[in-house]
Amino acid sequence: MLTFQVPEMSCGHCVAAIERAVKALDAHAEVAVDLSARKVTVKTTRDEAAIRRAIDAAGYPAERIAA
Repeated sequence: MLTFQVPEMSCGHCVAAIERAVKALDAHAEVAVDLSARKVTVKTTRDEAAIRRAIDAAGYPAERIAA
């Protein structure tokens, strides 16, 4: 399970864009978003760097939060 802080995520459009970006990389990924805390949790078989790059490429810089 990977958790990222995404400070620029602020609305439903942001959430949808991030979910699409992650699902494009791993269609079976489970994505949970806490919009008020601006956190995204991803359960995936892909590595952290790939998921972070996908979120970044969607326009939302992400930082991994240590578990």
